[in-house]
Amino acid sequence: MNFVEELTWRGMVHTMMPGTEELLAKEQVTAYLGIDPTADSLHIGHLCGVMMLRHFQRCGHKPLALVGGATGMIGDPSGKSQERNLLTEETLRHNVACIKKQLAKFLDFESDAPNKAELVNNYDWMKDFTFLDFAREIGKHITVNYMMAKDSVQKRLNGEARDGLSFTEFTYQLLQGYDFLHLYETKGCKLQMGGSDQWGNITTGAELIRRTNGGEVYALTCPLITKADGGKFGKTESGNIWLDPRYTSPYKFYQFWLNVSDEDAARYIKIFTSLSQEEVEVLTAEHAEAPHLRVLQKRLAKEVTVMVHSEEDYNAAVEASGILFGNATSEALKKLDEDTLLAVFEGVPQFEVSKDVLAEGVKAVDLFVDNAAVFASKGEMRKLVQGGGVSLNKEKLNAFDQVITTADLLDGKYLLVQRGKKNYYLVIAK
Repeated sequence: MNFVEELTWRGMVHTMMPGTEELLAKEQVTAYLGIDPTADSLHIGHLCGVMMLRHFQRCGHKPLALVGGATGMIGDPSGKSQERNLLTEETLRHNVACIKKQLAKFLDFESDAPNKAELVNNYDWMKDFTFLDFAREIGKHITVNYMMAKDSVQKRLNGEARDGLSFTEFTYQLLQGYDFLHLYETKGCKLQMGGSDQWGNITTGAELIRRTNGGEVYALTCPLITKADGGKFGKTESGNIWLDPRYTSPYKFYQFWLNVSDEDAARYIKIFTSLSQEEVEVLTAEHAEAPHLRVLQKRLAKEVTVMVHSEEDYNAAVEASGILFGNATSEALKKLDEDTLLAVFEGVPQFEVSKDVLAEGVKAVDLFVDNAAVFASKGEMRKLVQGGGVSLNKEKLNAFDQVITTADLLDGKYLLVQRGKKNYYLVIAK
């Protein structure tokens, strides 16, 4: 596979240094992409870069994932309006270990292949570098004029940020530039990839290599992913969509992709999956014929959920989605873990009742009118039950005075009441 052609049809090339494509056609190339270890999980904002490394390896080249243990201690000013919090060494070490585990789902780190991926951490080569040595050996090669001309610096200096730019952040592009130099000298790395906001930092690295040892290196960036409506990609009202199930459940992760717009689905399926161009064209044509079936969204959600989590997690997410919108059984409901149950029914009206009431056994009509006001009156509930319009935990309630006990609780804590087809209520026993 030709890497540049592969990225181009996927809409993943923003800027490329002249000569990059020729280099890739000529030899097996080593390239690196930097990942910021500010948290112990990647989020979907990182996925475009990670997919670039994945395609790079699939095209026969060698990817290096660089975790910025040293640069993470400083913070990149690119695209930021204020300085970030600096992390401790212990936190960084923990974050790096977690990120490597996640990357192993996308890249082959373990095989004997000549192009197996490697994880490198710039803290390893920066930690013993003294300030004097850095100033003498690296600082002298790049002028302040050159550094000042960068967009990321200009934006911070020209009043877009109230606080200006600290010296610490100003040195960031030199440190990132030195990473490129170090990897060029120690690993034969000739290409750096990243998001388009990294272009300034990447070209500083290329310039540093040219000035220190005359080496010729290349750069390729991908566009920053946005939503069709101009909103920020990967952010929801509750924050980032993380790859770690502790922060974003597989169900919520799946739902995020399932709910993107048609326009976004058509773009994202190229960027965030490894489906071939032919497969994507077939799916796109199918979708155009019957957009209401959401063919693109369903396939996108499946591919990404299986890749990041697992086939089991994907199946569980589909089943959980069916509980709210389909004719799921009480068995399917009972299989849900607490986190998924709460995620599925987020936003439905909730009532709290005392567990003691259930321990003694209570008539449904008393529980759902007096203790939790699911129904306005006992008469209303009686009528609905007689008409077959009330379900408890996805099973039809046969009698309005049926006795409910703690044995009916889901996860020992919840009752799911359904009124008609679409109205759900979650009763929580405490």
